[in-house]
Amino acid sequence: MFFLKKHFMASTAVALLSATSVIQQVQAMDSVHLRTHSISQPYIDQDLQNRWFDFGGDSIVNTNKHIRLTQDEPSQFGWLWSRLPLSAPNYQIEFEFSVGGKGTGLYGDGFAVWLTKERGEVGPVFGNRDKFEGLGIFFDTYANSRQSHSFPYVMAMLGDGKTSYDNDHDGLGNRIGSCESDFRGRNIPTKGRLTYDSDERTVNLKLQVKEWDQWDDCFTLYDIKLPSAYLGFTAHTGEVHDSHDIISVSSTYTIKTDAEKNAKRNNYDNNNYKNNTPPPSKKSGFSWLFKLITASGIFAGIVVVAYKTSKKKNDMKRF
Repeated sequence: MFFLKKHFMASTAVALLSATSVIQQVQAMDSVHLRTHSISQPYIDQDLQNRWFDFGGDSIVNTNKHIRLTQDEPSQFGWLWSRLPLSAPNYQIEFEFSVGGKGTGLYGDGFAVWLTKERGEVGPVFGNRDKFEGLGIFFDTYANSRQSHSFPYVMAMLGDGKTSYDNDHDGLGNRIGSCESDFRGRNIPTKGRLTYDSDERTVNLKLQVKEWDQWDDCFTLYDIKLPSAYLGFTAHTGEVHDSHDIISVSSTYTIKTDAEKNAKRNNYDNNNYKNNTPPPSKKSGFSWLFKLITASGIFAGIVVVAYKTSKKKNDMKRF
């Protein structure tokens, strides 16, 4: 009897580990790394190129540190663009960047993150073309006109391919989401985390600029449908200048369960959610419950098999 209990406890422990492993494997399937839209050191291969990204203009690749879009010099522009469009319906892009220079009073102009139908077209909007189609997020460090907010400043614009960026007023007429953020010259790694959910039609930007692993909401956009878009980073300087560096980009494709895909969407008007006010919460625990039931069923099956095996061995031992 002692042998049966001991063997049963050992089998139970193995079953628990197996069930835990099942849950971890299911959770691991919730997202897939997108190598085609990720880049990190050393950035280039033996042919001095990158398989998935192009860079140009005044950009300089330091294989040990960063991709410097502009140096701390006047009249520069640089860019980094994915070679393939990002067509996943739900994704998250985490990027580490650094902005700084010798200037203590006047500096600029800033850099931008792009998800647009076009790529690699130099222009006046933080080094990219005007009248773009898609999403532009501007990390602006220089005020062209008097504003009610302080700088540095982060703002989003949804381009329709026809509307120009309101450069004279720092994009005030184009702004659909924004926040003040002191991201320049920080002593910790500064990062952005951009999340797009096509089912919920939302775009969220979080920033890490104060402390390590402290993410602050910058803005959430509602009723947004992004096109299959190229991922880009551009920067420019004028009479005022800064270094604008991209250190790493990591993109993941978020896989949703059938329950989440078929969940009823909220039919709301974007005008009712001005000033970044979120819509009613729609979180559901069904996905986790499904995983728990699945793991529990596997666990129960393993325990039964272990018990029968132990009983059979014990009966044979008696004879």
